[in-house]
Amino acid sequence: MGKFFAVSTFIMVVATSYAAYEIDKRKASLHSPLIFDGETLTITVEKGASLQDVTNRLSASAALKFPKALLWFARLKRGGKTIKAGEYSFAPGTTPLQLLEILFSGHVIQRSFTIIEGWTFQELRKRLVRSADLVTTLDGLSGEEVMSILGRSGQHAEGSFLPDTYFFPRGTSDADFLRRALIATDRLLEVEWRNRDEGLPLKNPYEALILASIVEKETGYSPERPVIAGVFIRRLKKGMKLQADPTVIYGLGDSFTGNLTRKHLDSPTPYNTYTHHGLPPTPIAMAGKAAIQAVLHPTDGDDLFFVAKGDGTHYFSANYSEHKKAIEKYQLNRNRKE
Repeated sequence: MGKFFAVSTFIMVVATSYAAYEIDKRKASLHSPLIFDGETLTITVEKGASLQDVTNRLSASAALKFPKALLWFARLKRGGKTIKAGEYSFAPGTTPLQLLEILFSGHVIQRSFTIIEGWTFQELRKRLVRSADLVTTLDGLSGEEVMSILGRSGQHAEGSFLPDTYFFPRGTSDADFLRRALIATDRLLEVEWRNRDEGLPLKNPYEALILASIVEKETGYSPERPVIAGVFIRRLKKGMKLQADPTVIYGLGDSFTGNLTRKHLDSPTPYNTYTHHGLPPTPIAMAGKAAIQAVLHPTDGDDLFFVAKGDGTHYFSANYSEHKKAIEKYQLNRNRKE
């Protein structure tokens, strides 16, 4: 009897020691790096997925040795909190506890999309559809329908979305993305309009946006933006037609093939600033912050004309006689050489 008791006691001690060893090993595993090949481990947590779903996947790929230990710790420390959906990236050396902290914090991978200055709304939509990081929900809808979904019924889509680089988690919808860019335009215009120069012939921020879109299409050379804006501001003050080629091209739409002719300049579309006084009815492209600031803080001077020199810059003139000579020098001669 005594011998049996001694053996039983020994077995219990061994079992208890082994259990303690296993517990210690599992606790230690929470501080040991995940096991994976490559520079990073990327996982996507779908909406509604549980921590157990994630640990099962990590265990199946051999990245996580003791998934139950991590689940136990999560229940003990996190209570009823759930992990957040999204795409996550983990660097080498990340421990299960660190992984857990990241999953609960929602620090997902940020993707990016850049709206380029001078893009039209049509160009923006084409590129949104091609983005692998955004979920397409607006394809096939008209501009009016898109603006209605964004909560802006009656507002024209052109020029409404601020050029910038935006960061977002993968799976963001194109509607949510556009809504951010739309709000960014509103906020920028509000600030810049409040700080505008005095005496501008612009009635409201929307007119500033329209003119900024024309400046955006006229030049990509940053130092010239306020100079060109100054020309247009002076023409508006004098009641002169803007005579901006980009507005004519925009009004022609898909019928424009790349060669602007006299017939085009005489075509009476609502956007033809050769046949109509004042501003066109809407912006003709997405205007960036620099173009908006240029319109609201134009360069002073006497110039009323400008012509492209062929190198990305322009020649400015204060009178039509000088302008005609510039056209002869920079455009007609170049056309003859071509």
